[in-house]
Parts: sequence; C-alpha cells; structure tokens
Amino acid sequence: MSPVPSAQKVADKATAALAPTGSAAKDIKRESTTARLTGAGCAGIAELIVFHPVDTVAKRLMSNQTRISSASQLNSVIFRDSASASVGGRFFSLFPGLGYAAAYKVLQRVYKYGGQPFVRDYLASNHGETFDRTFGKGNGKAIMHATAGSLVGIGEIVLLPLDVLKIKRQTNPDAFRGRGIMRIVADEGFGLYRGWGWTAARNAPGSFALFGGSAAAKEYLYKLQDYNAATWGQNFVASIAGASASLIVSAPLDVIKTRIQNRNFEIKESGFSIVGKMVRNEGLTSFFKGLTPKLLMTGPKLVFSFWLAQTLIPAFGKVM
Repeated sequence: MSPVPSAQKVADKATAALAPTGSAAKDIKRESTTARLTGAGCAGIAELIVFHPVDTVAKRLMSNQTRISSASQLNSVIFRDSASASVGGRFFSLFPGLGYAAAYKVLQRVYKYGGQPFVRDYLASNHGETFDRTFGKGNGKAIMHATAGSLVGIGEIVLLPLDVLKIKRQTNPDAFRGRGIMRIVADEGFGLYRGWGWTAARNAPGSFALFGGSAAAKEYLYKLQDYNAATWGQNFVASIAGASASLIVSAPLDVIKTRIQNRNFEIKESGFSIVGKMVRNEGLTSFFKGLTPKLLMTGPKLVFSFWLAQTLIPAFGKVM
C-alpha cells in the first residue's frame, strides 16, 4: 500500500496546480552547471569557426572614418594590405587575432549564455513576485529574463582586455609593434580596460534586448509556459527576434566602443571626444555605421550562437 501523502505535500501540489502560467516567481530551471557551461561553450566554439571573418569585416567597416564611394575603396577598407591579393589571400586576411578571438569569444559565450540562467534563477527565487506584481504575469517573466541578461552583460567587461586585443589585431595591427601578449599586458596594465564605461553602457541595453526579445517571442508568439520546452525551430525564431533587437539598440554605443579600442595604445582620446568628432565630421548617421553588415552578417552569427545555446543547454540538462 502506498503511503498517505502528508497534508503539506497535498497543499504544495494544490498551490502548484493553481499557480498562474507565465509566472516569473515559478521560472526556476534545474539544468546542471555542467550542462549550462557545456552548451554555452559549444555554441561559442561553433560561432568562432563559422563567423570570425564576418566579425573582422564588420569591425573594419565600423573603424573606417571616410565615405566609401567605390567598390575599390570598399575593397581596400575590408582587406587592407591584401586588397590586391588573390581571392584566397584576401580571405585569409580576415583571420587576424584568431587566438585572442578564440579566448574571448568562447569565454564570453560561456559567461553570457551560461551565466544568465543563474542570475535568472536568483531573480525568480528572490524577486519573481515583484516582477509579476510590477509588470503582470507573462510580462514579468519576459522582463525578468531580460533583466538577468542585462546584469550579466554589464559584468562582461571583465573580459574586455581580450576584446581590445582582438579588435586591434583586426583593425590596427600596427598598435602591437612587435610586442607579445605578456609585454603588452605588462606595459598597458589597466589601460586595456579603456572604454569599459562605454562597453558596459552598450552591453546593458544590448543584452536586455537579446534575452528580452527572445523571451517575448516565446511568451507571446508561442505561448510557452516553460521556455526550455521550445523546439529548435521556436528557439531559432526567438533568437532572430532577440539578436535583431540587440544589434539595433546597441549600434551607436558599439561604434564608439570600437573606435576607442582600435586606437594605438598611447592614444588616450575619450569617448565623448570621439562622439563630438563623429557629429561634426560624419553626421549623426555615423553612429549607425556598420549596422547593415552587422544585421546581415553579425546578426546571423549572434542568432546562430544564441540558438545553439538555447537548444543545447536544455538538451545537455536532460542528458546530464
């Protein structure tokens, strides 16, 4: 004979059955730490292999401060000294800084995609009801996902030195002047964190839009109570929504951040000085330079990695 369930267990089951769907307070997942980090790491590695050349093109276009009026000029901006080389030579010229990119991109994706669920779980456990009361059921859950992403995005500045070195390799290799990584770190110190404020300012709304856009698609388009139950197709559409929103929201600050980071190490120009020059010399549209190639090229990269992470983390969670 099976034991009679306790009154507390009966009450717990009744409470769970009556809990409203889409509640932020109930949005606590149970994937293991290993599953989260492994899924995010695999997404980062796959993204790096497929999309590093695309990232180089976007960074070089954002760093360009002249008006492009011809195909030959565009060729020179993208391929630099290899503009007149063979097709193969031009292609391989798009792989500078691959070592830094590997370290940065994999660590970034593990931190961001693997870390956001931990922050989300904390918010759900301690502030879930606050999100529900403030924004309503469903809305609160989506905004909680977005808030967790924003907080993780701000903390991403810890990895900034690797991003700085990657961008300089892609856009201004002369800045290294024969120095190795250890010598650069010794010489520059905290100078490698130059532009950290602009990076945090970009990451906060960008990551909010990334995770929030994805959550909103799952909440309102597919009416999912459990976002981890999304199919690969639903995750793909949700990733497109999140990535597109993120790139558009963060575009102006991303241009400023890139220009701060691609300078020679000895140049100490502030972000506000760069903003002033951009407005005077290039106009307001300069803040959206590179947005079209980012949406067409960097967008798929972000969609690809985010889709993989959202699909692999629950899958690894079931296996592990």
